[in-house]
Parts: sequence; C-alpha cells; structure tokens
Amino acid sequence: MIRKNDNVIVISGNAKGKTGKVLKVFPDRNRVIIEGVNIMKRHSRPSQKNPQGGIVQKEASINVSNVMLIEPKTGEPTRVGTKLIKDATTGKKTRLRVSKATGETF
Repeated sequence: MIRKNDNVIVISGNAKGKTGKVLKVFPDRNRVIIEGVNIMKRHSRPSQKNPQGGIVQKEASINVSNVMLIEPKTGEPTRVGTKLIKDATTGKKTRLRVSKATGETF
C-alpha cells in the first residue's frame, strides 16, 4: 500500500535503484508518479501560462509493482502489510501499515 509522500525505491525497469517521494497515486490504474523518476519530454505550444512554449520535462507514472516502500527507521526497502488495532476507550478500529521485515508500524 503506497501512499502520497512515501519514500520509495524503484526495483525494476529503466529507473532501477532510484529513490524518490511519491507525488501522486492512481489506485484505480495501479500506477504512481515519483519525484525525479521516469522523466519524459513533452512538446508544448505557447500559451498564456507558458508564453515561450518549447519542451517541458515532467514525471510519468510507473506501475506500483515496480516500487517498494522504504522503511523510515532502517532506510531499507520492505514489503508492507496491514494490522487492525482496536482503541480500548472508543472501540474504533484503525488500520496501520506494518513492515513485513521488522514488524514496525508506520
């Protein structure tokens, strides 16, 4: 389960080994956009926003199966599971992410 602002590492493809922050998540398409990874060039016409026009570089999405979450404490890539925790006072259940390697929640 990858979320916005997570630090991830790319584990396969042309950008293998690169790390970055998740800028946007598309859960319906199983894709994520990562800062500084999978840069594409887009030719743009002159407009009010960009009066000069020219070539604009921006990040393209990659499949979520090609990235792994980096655990904040160890800095190592890890698989992620979920754990339901029930609050004793209110009785509400909350879903936390758990590292499969260390068992730490984040």
